Order: sequence, then structure tokens, then C-alpha cells
Amino acid sequence: MPRFSVIVPAYEVQAYLHACLESVLTQSYPDLEVIAVDDRSPDACGEIIDEFARRDARVRPVHLPENGGLGPARNAGLARATGDYLVFLDGDDTLAPDALRAIADRLEETGDPDVLVYDYARTFWSGETVRNQAAAQLTEQGPAPFRLADRPGLLRLLMVAWNKAYKREFVEREALAFPPGYYEDTPWTFPALMAAESLATLDRVCVHYRQRRRGNILGTTSRRHFDVFEQYDRVFAYLERRPELACWQPVLFRRMVDHLIVVFSRRDRLPREARAEFLRKARAYYRRYRVPGGPGGSAGGPVPLRHALVRWGLHRTYRALRLASAAHRRTGKLAARLLRSVRAGGLRLHYRLQRCLPLRTDRAVFSASGGRGHGCDPGALEEAFRALAPHIRTTWVARPGHRHPAPEAAPRVSPDTAAYFTALARSKYLVDDTDLDRRLVKRPGQILVRAGHDTPLRHRGLDLQERPAAARDTDFAALLRGVDTWDYLLSANRHSTLTFERVFPGAYTTLEYGAPRNDVFQRATPADVARLRKLFGVPGDAVAVLYAPTCRDHRRTQGPALDVERVARRLGRRFVVLLRAHARHTGPLPRGARIIDVTGHPSVEDVCLASDALVTDYSSIMFDYANLDRPIVVHAADWEAFEASSGAYFDLRDAPPGPVVRSEDELIEVFAAGRWHDARSARLRSAFRERFCPYDDGRAAERVVRHVVLGERGADLPPVVPLAERRPVPSAAAPTRAPQTTVPQPAGPLTVTDSL
Repeated sequence: MPRFSVIVPAYEVQAYLHACLESVLTQSYPDLEVIAVDDRSPDACGEIIDEFARRDARVRPVHLPENGGLGPARNAGLARATGDYLVFLDGDDTLAPDALRAIADRLEETGDPDVLVYDYARTFWSGETVRNQAAAQLTEQGPAPFRLADRPGLLRLLMVAWNKAYKREFVEREALAFPPGYYEDTPWTFPALMAAESLATLDRVCVHYRQRRRGNILGTTSRRHFDVFEQYDRVFAYLERRPELACWQPVLFRRMVDHLIVVFSRRDRLPREARAEFLRKARAYYRRYRVPGGPGGSAGGPVPLRHALVRWGLHRTYRALRLASAAHRRTGKLAARLLRSVRAGGLRLHYRLQRCLPLRTDRAVFSASGGRGHGCDPGALEEAFRALAPHIRTTWVARPGHRHPAPEAAPRVSPDTAAYFTALARSKYLVDDTDLDRRLVKRPGQILVRAGHDTPLRHRGLDLQERPAAARDTDFAALLRGVDTWDYLLSANRHSTLTFERVFPGAYTTLEYGAPRNDVFQRATPADVARLRKLFGVPGDAVAVLYAPTCRDHRRTQGPALDVERVARRLGRRFVVLLRAHARHTGPLPRGARIIDVTGHPSVEDVCLASDALVTDYSSIMFDYANLDRPIVVHAADWEAFEASSGAYFDLRDAPPGPVVRSEDELIEVFAAGRWHDARSARLRSAFRERFCPYDDGRAAERVVRHVVLGERGADLPPVVPLAERRPVPSAAAPTRAPQTTVPQPAGPLTVTDSL
């Protein structure tokens, strides 16, 4: 008897059915059967199902003699299911990788509940992925399993069959079945949740819910959308047969009204001539099922406007309000566009006038990450300006609402304001780590310091001309115009200097003094580390592993290359994962009890200080992190694809900062066996630091300011502290001896036990 019966109905989904079935059969948890039901589909769905059945004995094909719709097709699969748990998957959707393993683990953790509710993400034809907005209801915190009365918020989730796993014995005991017609999920999911004696949640995306550009059943204009009324008749009839569940009628009434409003308001569902009839019928159902004293009842308090429109059947009023709202939005957009044009013209004139006035030699402007806050190289340089050249007044470019405040001593200006263009036109020193502003007209006497270029592993600058996937829409002419405004370019090592001067050709001077942003690693104290770990919520005795992946230029959508949730579970309770997704990440982020999302924190240096080890792939964060002299593990699962699409200046596998792994199981084994911080790891890290961190001794920013502002050169600059004499702040859980571990088998639910 398999653990899971995955029931897949198929009708006119031939373009998607391969991906659907492959997503199930390639799951890392193989104890399953697939009951693929051909609902008399006129396309090739039946042939595709038979093809998969010939290839894999776990596929059990079912061919129905006539088309009955999604509900009867699922019932046909139910009748043939033998698994402990039932999982439904529509033929155009897919299971997320390792979803069944995560579901199986959670079922075991919670004592095999009647129903397990998990999360999903909408995947659009454009490549965009959006996680369920009500995912907060799926938190795994608190007791489990539970009853619906303990977590009524679950009724706010999308009421579909495919975001849950059902114990087959429970389904048979309750005689649950799908009705015919549209909205067949409604009289299945509400009774299942209400009748379940034990429920549990899994806070993980397990299903990718495909949003098709055309062909979605619910997006088809038809009178069959009137089926929604009959489906709610079935729901309330179920309540009548189960008096102990009558307490749920007010909640179900509100959900019914909201559902009817959705059907009515979607203009692609109901024929135009049927809309008034639908609203009249909705009014009748409102009066039929409302509960005195409950929502919409006589003593239920004020009725929401949308409910009032249904209650009174105000079809013309509803239409008039929609038209008025649309007209108001159009008028507002036109007015806003006109105001923006007038304002932009005024700012251009203001900037031109300011450039006619004398430079202020005692002013400096700083911008980090396009105005997103105080930090990185410009942040370290601004602090050095105030300490070493206090006669220069510093100003920060910061967008409204940024979360990393500038020091009080440095006034802020917002981009695209008069004060911003005044600072841009009149300040002698301009410091930035991205292109400051494409509208910048650099004046004689102004000095622009270009910081923020990481040590390059992937191709940069003009080298991207040969890498169209990585270059994307790069304007190389504009890139060179920006380079021509640079007076100084900061470099952390000789490799960076030689690369930058070739791929960013210009008349600037390279200052090979180290990366100012890394000064904090030599100056931070154990108290700073403890404060940051408390800020992020890292348990006091936990080993915090920072996972910071880079983007993949060969992929349209971006996401972590690791299954972070699985890795966190397998590492065990001794470890937590600090997840910092790349800025180009798309889709929902992994969640879990041992995953702490630090993506939104404005300072990557803070995140590095709070961690005890780094796991990355090809991200340049490894060059900065090496200055902490803490363990680094490289996950190089797709090096060949990365090198082909993005280019690489050297083979990271030949000169890594620590162990190199090619798979998730290898990564887990590295931590289980203690190889992440053994003697070999230390030797690799030492050689890596000698090559790429020769000047990061905590005084890089000072050397830059003394050179650029104070005019000091050569022997007048602070000498570089040798690597052997540097004392970066230690991690809070720095290992002092090799751990005693139990290595988990890749196919089992065991976790790493670590005695650190």
C-alpha cells in the first residue's frame, strides 16, 4: 500500500500534462501511486497518460467513457486509490520539488492527521510566481494536530481540493465525494475541514498553480457559473445533517456572499445578459441562508457595501459605482501624469541654474544602492570623511522610507527633489556604488569616487558583450559614458584591478586599498555579534548558517538553488539558516521554523557578523565573508551552466574558500561530518584570503579618504596589517573541536545531530 495516491484528472491539458506527471514521478519521496484520469479528453491527454503508464508502473491510467467534468473524474480516481493519503493535482499544475517528502515528514511529525493543509504559489505564463497571500494561516507554530475551531482562519484560504492531503480512511468514513458542475471544490473542502477530527498545516509551497493566459475553465464566459448556487446548497445541506456543525453557518454564509461577489464582479465569467439574473438569485440565497444575529442578520451590525449590493440585488447601483470608480481612476492618472511632467521640467531647469553657481569645496554627496540607504562602501567612506575630514559636510541620497538611517550628522536628500539636484550640482565630492544619476553633468573640479564593485568572479563591463544572457539590456555606450565620469575606482585586490581596468576602460585612477565596507569585520566586537543575533532571532546556542545564493543568468526566473526547507530540516535543531535571497529573486521565499529570512535587512555586513558559516554558490559575498575567517561552503551544482551563461574569470572549484559540493545531500553530509570547519577547510580559506583579501585590515576607508581628500600618498598612508596579525571578531558559535555527528541517509527523515 503506497503512502500517497496522487489523483490527476485530465481534460484538454495536453500541453501541460507532461510537466504535471513528471513533477509527481520525479519526487524525492517515491512511495506513491499516480491515478491519472482521462476525462474523455478530445486532445492527446489519454495517449500521454498511457505513455507514462508504460514507462512507470506507479501510473494507473483510467479512461472514462464520457466527459463528466472535474468532480466525477476525481471521484473515479478516488474509487481506485489505495494510498494512506489522497493528494489531488489538476492536470495543468505541478508539484514543487520535494513536496511529497515535506508532506510525509509533516504528517509523521503531527501524528497522521485527517487533513494536512499546505501552501501553493500562482505561476503565471509570463514566468512570475506569487505565493498565496494568506500564507500566514499556515504557520506551524502552536500545538498540532488541532481542530478547525482552534484555527478558524484556515477557512480564509482558497477552498480547493489540491492544497491539502486527506487521510483515505477519513474520506471513506465521511463519505466525501465531489459533485458535478463548476465550483465542485466548495462542497468538498468545507465539509472536509469541518468534519476533520485532526488538522495540521505545512508552511511550504507544495503546488505550483498554473495561471494560463487562455483556456482556464473559470475564465470562460458561460451560464455554468450559476452552478455555484447549487454547490452552496450542498454545503448548507451538509450542515443540516450535522447539527453539531451549525456553529459554522455564519462563517460559511459570509464566505458564500464573498464568493458570489467574486463570480459576479469578474467580467469574463457571466454572459452580459445573465448578470442581472445572477444578482437576483444571489439576493435570494442571501435571504435564504443568512443567520439572525450573525453577519448580515438583523442584529449583525453594519453590513459591508458589497454585501448590501447582494442583499438588495442592486444591479444598476453596482454597475454605476463600478463605472464611477473607473472614471475616477482614469482622471486621477491623467492629473498625476500632467503634474509629473510639470515637476520634471522644473527640476531640469533648477539643475541647470545650480550648475552655473560656484562649487562648494566643503561638500560631499554619498549614495548607496541607488539611494536605498546608508551602508556598503559609501557608508564606510562617509564615516571616514566625518572622522578624518570634519570640515567637509556630508549629505546622503536616500529614498523616502529606506530602512537603514543615515547618521544624524549627515542630512538626507531624496532623489528627484530640488535639494537633491542642488547637492549634485554644487558638491565637490561625489561618492557612489552604482551609477549616481544618468542625468549627472560632471563639472570641472568635481571628484567622483566609484566604489562598490565586488571582486569579480562572473564577467563584468565590456566582457558582457559576449554574454547576452548576463548582459540582458545593458547599454554599453551609457556604461562607458558613466566610466568617463569616474576619477577614482576602488579595488580590493590585484585580480579586481587588472579586471576592472580592462572591462571599464577609462582615465580614472584605481585605488587598490581594500573594500571599505569590510572594515567593520575587523572593528566589530563580540557584543556587536550578540546584539545582531538577538536582532535576527538566532537562538543563543544555535549554529547560524548564512545561505546567500547568486542569480542565474541562464534562468528566466530566479530562486534558491537549494531546497532550503529540506536542508534546514535535515540539519536539525542545532542549526538555523539565515536566508538572504538575491535582489533578482522571483517568487515566494522558503519558510520554516529553522529559517530566518534576512533578505530585507539593509546591511549585508550585519548578516555576515551574525552568522557562523556561509553557504553560497557563485556570489561575490564569499570574497567579503572570507575576511571574517569563518567557514565557507560552496554549492556548485550547476557550474558549467553558470560559466557558459555568465562567464567566469577563474574556476572557483580549483581555488575555493572551503569545501565544494555538487548536491544538497553532499552539502548536508559536509555539515554532518564536520568538514565545513575542519583543517582542510581552514587551509583553503587561508589561501583564498591571501589572494583576495590582502588589504582588508579595517583601514581601507581611511586610506581612501587620506588619498582623495587630504592628498596623502605612499608612505604617508596607514600601512597594511598582515593577514597573520589580523583579529576579526569571532562568531558566537565558533567550533572549538570536531563535532560528533550522525550522518543521515539521503532518503530518510533523519536529521543531523551535532554536539557543538
